[in-house]
Amino acid sequence: MTDQAIEKEIQDKGLTAPRITPADIEANIVSEVYFTATDGINGGMASATGRVKSEYVEGVRLLAPCDLLTFCVLVLRNGFTVTGESACASPENFDAEIGRKIARQKAVEKIWPLMGYELRTKLNFEPKVSKGEQ
Repeated sequence: MTDQAIEKEIQDKGLTAPRITPADIEANIVSEVYFTATDGINGGMASATGRVKSEYVEGVRLLAPCDLLTFCVLVLRNGFTVTGESACASPENFDAEIGRKIARQKAVEKIWPLMGYELRTKLNFEPKVSKGEQ
Protein backbone atom coordinates (compact mmCIF):
# COMPACT_ATOMS: atom_id res chain seq x y z
CA MET A 1 0.00 0.00 0.00
CA THR A 2 1.41 3.41 -0.95
CA ASP A 3 1.76 6.34 1.40
CA GLN A 4 -0.91 8.18 -0.59
CA ALA A 5 -3.37 5.25 -0.29
CA ILE A 6 -2.83 5.09 3.46
CA GLU A 7 -3.30 8.87 3.72
CA LYS A 8 -6.60 8.59 1.83
CA GLU A 9 -7.81 5.85 4.18
CA ILE A 10 -6.90 7.97 7.21
CA GLN A 11 -8.81 10.92 5.79
CA ASP A 12 -11.78 8.74 4.81
CA LYS A 13 -12.01 7.52 8.41
CA GLY A 14 -11.97 11.08 9.73
CA LEU A 15 -8.86 10.60 11.87
CA THR A 16 -7.85 14.14 12.72
CA ALA A 17 -5.31 13.92 15.55
CA PRO A 18 -1.88 15.45 14.87
CA ARG A 19 0.12 13.23 12.53
CA ILE A 20 2.72 13.24 9.81
CA THR A 21 1.41 13.18 6.23
CA PRO A 22 3.13 12.43 2.93
CA ALA A 23 2.88 16.17 2.20
CA ASP A 24 4.74 16.89 5.47
CA ILE A 25 7.50 14.51 4.42
CA GLU A 26 7.84 16.15 0.99
CA ALA A 27 7.81 19.65 2.50
CA ASN A 28 10.66 18.64 4.79
CA ILE A 29 12.93 17.65 1.88
CA VAL A 30 14.95 20.63 0.65
CA SER A 31 17.42 18.85 -1.62
CA GLU A 32 17.98 15.49 -3.24
CA VAL A 33 21.08 14.06 -4.89
CA TYR A 34 21.41 10.87 -6.94
CA PHE A 35 24.54 9.03 -7.97
CA THR A 36 25.84 5.56 -8.66
CA ALA A 37 28.58 3.92 -6.66
CA THR A 38 30.82 4.41 -9.70
CA ASP A 39 30.07 8.15 -9.60
CA GLY A 40 31.00 8.13 -5.91
CA ILE A 41 34.20 6.21 -6.56
CA ASN A 42 35.19 8.58 -9.35
CA GLY A 43 34.48 11.59 -7.13
CA GLY A 44 36.40 10.01 -4.29
CA MET A 45 39.35 9.26 -6.52
CA ALA A 46 39.47 12.93 -7.48
CA SER A 47 39.91 13.86 -3.81
CA ALA A 48 42.94 13.37 -1.62
CA THR A 49 41.16 10.70 0.46
CA GLY A 50 39.98 8.47 -2.40
CA ARG A 51 41.41 4.98 -2.73
CA VAL A 52 40.52 1.85 -4.68
CA LYS A 53 42.43 -1.33 -3.89
CA SER A 54 41.95 -3.11 -7.24
CA GLU A 55 39.87 -1.93 -10.15
CA TYR A 56 41.04 -4.53 -12.70
CA VAL A 57 42.27 -8.10 -12.39
CA GLU A 58 43.44 -9.82 -15.57
CA GLY A 59 41.58 -7.23 -17.68
CA VAL A 60 38.25 -7.72 -15.87
CA ARG A 61 36.74 -4.54 -14.45
CA LEU A 62 35.93 -5.51 -10.86
CA LEU A 63 34.01 -2.33 -10.16
CA ALA A 64 31.46 -2.85 -12.98
CA PRO A 65 28.73 -3.84 -10.46
CA CYS A 66 29.14 -0.37 -8.90
CA ASP A 67 27.45 1.00 -12.04
CA LEU A 68 24.28 -0.83 -10.89
CA LEU A 69 24.14 0.61 -7.36
CA THR A 70 22.19 3.87 -7.11
CA PHE A 71 22.17 6.15 -4.08
CA CYS A 72 19.77 8.90 -3.10
CA VAL A 73 20.71 11.48 -0.48
CA LEU A 74 17.85 13.61 0.84
CA VAL A 75 18.69 16.75 2.78
CA LEU A 76 16.02 17.74 5.28
CA ARG A 77 15.01 21.23 6.31
CA ASN A 78 17.15 21.06 9.48
CA GLY A 79 20.24 19.91 7.55
CA PHE A 80 19.98 16.24 8.52
CA THR A 81 20.53 13.75 5.70
CA VAL A 82 19.01 10.36 4.97
CA THR A 83 20.05 7.90 2.28
CA GLY A 84 18.45 5.20 0.23
CA GLU A 85 19.90 2.79 -2.25
CA SER A 86 18.85 0.53 -5.07
CA ALA A 87 20.93 -2.33 -6.47
CA CYS A 88 20.18 -4.04 -9.76
CA ALA A 89 21.24 -7.69 -10.03
CA SER A 90 21.19 -7.97 -13.85
CA PRO A 91 22.99 -5.28 -15.85
CA GLU A 92 20.48 -5.83 -18.66
CA ASN A 93 17.67 -4.68 -16.36
CA PHE A 94 19.40 -1.55 -15.10
CA ASP A 95 17.33 1.59 -15.60
CA ALA A 96 18.70 4.74 -14.00
CA GLU A 97 15.27 6.33 -13.53
CA ILE A 98 13.83 3.26 -11.80
CA GLY A 99 16.95 3.00 -9.63
CA ARG A 100 16.55 6.63 -8.54
CA LYS A 101 12.85 6.10 -7.72
CA ILE A 102 13.56 3.03 -5.59
CA ALA A 103 16.50 4.69 -3.82
CA ARG A 104 14.38 7.78 -3.07
CA GLN A 105 11.51 5.66 -1.75
CA LYS A 106 13.91 3.90 0.63
CA ALA A 107 15.32 7.23 1.81
CA VAL A 108 11.80 8.61 2.41
CA GLU A 109 10.99 5.53 4.52
CA LYS A 110 13.73 6.68 6.92
CA ILE A 111 12.15 10.11 7.34
CA TRP A 112 8.83 8.83 8.75
CA PRO A 113 10.21 7.69 12.13
CA LEU A 114 12.33 10.83 12.46
CA MET A 115 9.39 13.14 11.93
CA GLY A 116 7.16 10.92 14.05
CA TYR A 117 9.62 11.24 16.92
CA GLU A 118 9.74 15.01 16.46
CA LEU A 119 5.93 15.24 16.48
CA ARG A 120 5.71 13.07 19.58
CA THR A 121 8.18 15.35 21.32
CA LYS A 122 6.11 18.39 20.33
CA LEU A 123 3.00 16.73 21.74
CA ASN A 124 5.00 16.35 24.97
CA PHE A 125 3.77 12.87 25.70
CA GLU A 126 3.72 12.03 29.35
CA PRO A 127 2.04 8.77 30.39
CA LYS A 128 -0.87 9.33 32.70
CA VAL A 129 -0.19 7.75 36.06
CA SER A 130 -3.01 7.14 38.46
CA LYS A 131 -2.52 8.21 42.08
CA GLY A 132 -2.25 4.59 43.21
CA GLU A 133 0.76 3.98 40.90
CA GLN A 134 2.90 6.91 42.04
